Amino acid sequence: MRLYLRPCWDCFVSGGRGGAERETPVLIVLSGKVNGTRFPLDREEFMIGRGPDCAIVIADRQVSRHHVRLRRAGDGYVVEDLGSKNGTHVNGARVAGTLALQDGDVIQVALAAKLTYVASEATLPLSLGEASELGLGRVRMDPGAHRVWVTEKELEPPLSPPQYRLLELLYQNSSRVVSREEIVGYVWAGAEGEGVSEQAIDALARRLRERLAEADPGRDYLVTVRGHGFRLHNPVA
Repeated sequence: MRLYLRPCWDCFVSGGRGGAERETPVLIVLSGKVNGTRFPLDREEFMIGRGPDCAIVIADRQVSRHHVRLRRAGDGYVVEDLGSKNGTHVNGARVAGTLALQDGDVIQVALAAKLTYVASEATLPLSLGEASELGLGRVRMDPGAHRVWVTEKELEPPLSPPQYRLLELLYQNSSRVVSREEIVGYVWAGAEGEGVSEQAIDALARRLRERLAEADPGRDYLVTVRGHGFRLHNPVA
């Protein structure tokens, strides 16, 4: 399944009532090749759907022509499903009627796209770990499709299953060092009793480092922390 999102560029024009400045909430895409794309919410209504008149157009048959609407309410926004067949979920719960959005809420449009609501650009993540979790780093992953991009270039051929699982573990824990024991339990699930040598872990890390370097030579994304494990260095794109 391919997912295409098109911003309504008129929405990017900053403004405010009576010239007063307001903090602009944003939607950040959490899935697919456009993972990390930001859409400022700076007008009264923001429509998402398959129709060409929507602010975010999701070209997927699961998505209704006019699927979901975000509407300004006071200092924030409420989300309203527009009678879509496949539904809209916020934090895993289906939306019925309208629901006030809170900072960090995850909006899922059918099964086609996930977006997170950030109450203000001033609250966007500053740490590399948080930025990676929101898909703002140079390495981006689509867990549903097992696809990986480095600086907008998709890795081809795809990573091997062990390489992908190692990257996924590090990506999900970008704010800390991941121990070798954690890597064995995640990459070689069920093999703890059989034993996985340090040489096998190092060889896997080396191959993953080489694959990432193919897309972005000269940058080391996989950092070895001697005596502790590995961490992903995923700077903001």
